[in-house]
Amino acid sequence: QVQVVESGGGLAQPGGSLRLSCVASGFPVSLYPMNWWRQAPGKAREWVATVFNEDDTMYLDSVEGRFTISRDNAKNTVYLQMNSLKPEDTAMYYCKSRLTEWGQGTQVTVSS
Repeated sequence: QVQVVESGGGLAQPGGSLRLSCVASGFPVSLYPMNWWRQAPGKAREWVATVFNEDDTMYLDSVEGRFTISRDNAKNTVYLQMNSLKPEDTAMYYCKSRLTEWGQGTQVTVSS
């Protein structure tokens, strides 16, 4: 079964850090671009970051320099390291490839 399962969300203070994980099954993450998306309450889902097959990366402007997407092929897992978190980063975060449906996501809340 082709799927991804996200985890690692939680409550963080402004300026804090969280690392999200996306464990894939049924396909190798090394062969496909992998993406993180997010959806804040009352807003449309927005793309956050992509890691491409050659490990090139691309980021939403508002997270550039604060977030890092990476991939561990041996664990078939994609990560999103989030530093210098801001309240506006509060959202449900989703991992996605073109092979998978939307998963359950993992909630990130940034608040003091």
